[in-house]
Amino acid sequence: MINRSKQIQPGQNQSKFKVFIWSLYDFANTSYAIVVVTFLFAVYFKKVIAEDQPIGDLYWSIGTSVSMLITAIISPILGAIADYSFGKKRFLLFFTLICIAGTGLMYFLEAGMIFWALVLFIISNIGFEAGLVFYDAFLPEITTEKNYGRVSGYGFAMGYFGSLTVLGLAFPFIQNDMIKETFPLSAIFFLVFALPLFFVLKDLRKDREPDVSYVKIGFNRVYNTIAHLKTYKNLAYFLLAYFFYIEGVNTVIYFSGNYASTTLKFSMQELIVFFIIVQSTAILGSVVFGILSDSIGQKKSIVISLFIWIFTMLLAFYTSNSEYYLMVYFRETFGMESIALLKYSFYFVGILAGSVMGATQSTSRSLMSKLTPEEKKTEFFGFYSFFGKSSAIMGPVVFGLVSYLTGNQRIAILSIIIFFIVGLILIRKVKDDEGTD
Repeated sequence: MINRSKQIQPGQNQSKFKVFIWSLYDFANTSYAIVVVTFLFAVYFKKVIAEDQPIGDLYWSIGTSVSMLITAIISPILGAIADYSFGKKRFLLFFTLICIAGTGLMYFLEAGMIFWALVLFIISNIGFEAGLVFYDAFLPEITTEKNYGRVSGYGFAMGYFGSLTVLGLAFPFIQNDMIKETFPLSAIFFLVFALPLFFVLKDLRKDREPDVSYVKIGFNRVYNTIAHLKTYKNLAYFLLAYFFYIEGVNTVIYFSGNYASTTLKFSMQELIVFFIIVQSTAILGSVVFGILSDSIGQKKSIVISLFIWIFTMLLAFYTSNSEYYLMVYFRETFGMESIALLKYSFYFVGILAGSVMGATQSTSRSLMSKLTPEEKKTEFFGFYSFFGKSSAIMGPVVFGLVSYLTGNQRIAILSIIIFFIVGLILIRKVKDDEGTD
């Protein structure tokens, strides 16, 4: 009995070590997400590069949508190729380096360089988003099905911890108004902490050369999957639901920094506090929902998170109006200035959004792992990426366009709620392991 236990233990430790190394990549790549997509570069683009013009939101949404469109098109094909050649790690390395290079080069951008700013953002964002296709596809290989939820949650929690870490490193630069210096900092952080994955995790490859090109194989496999999509009806329902509700999540991520800066007049220091709050609650939310999804099921956990999202967006809409009757009541009762009350309200909105931001994404990733056939795991994660990224084309454009046409970002918030509602309706059609509706 004792000897047998000793034989099992090393494997268990090795599995935990692989999970840690895998999640360390999440720790690394969210330095890009927080510095470029959500916070510093997003605000720097609007304030400095676009010279604080209202059309800056529209330019930013165009850059977001173009990068997501390209990623959406290539992801299923790349996933199919990786399935055939067992080359996930090679593709992940390639796109990781693209993202790091594009991020580092942002240091050289100056006021008015909108075109080159968009080029670097599009290139780096393609690298970031396309790399996630291959990173996510490692999940079924490093843990068992019963632990998909919590391991996926651990990855997102590590990611948000990485965001807090890089914000701490960037803080001295922000204090000294050295914003563009944070871009190469993010690139170096990403590189250093992503490297262990490429040395530790193994990626089996076939030695034989294919009879036709890998590109043709990719197109053929994607065509075959689409042609037989009715065989995967349950998975198709999930992907459609995911398309809509992740639309809302992506739009919040891409515009939260600009919204706080433009509409609520947050200073850089106040933005740091806001994002620390969001990232901290996101760590807790990712872990809690990961454990919850393994207990009650991923579908139920996603439904709960979507209800919280809808409430959060409604709260953001109403509390951004200083004349809303509750805001008037609090202002008169506590003697607070309108702008201070608006900011404190948005901090609370950040707590709610953070609690489900990572949770919705991590639970979706674990449900995708459960629904995906083993032999097509990377290809289907390519479709998962396709639906996630193509959804991010419409949401930011709608938000940016409404903001530009009305000159009011608050009104644009209402467009986000629709996506969560549609996703909530569609997810009810998905059957989980128990076969429930």
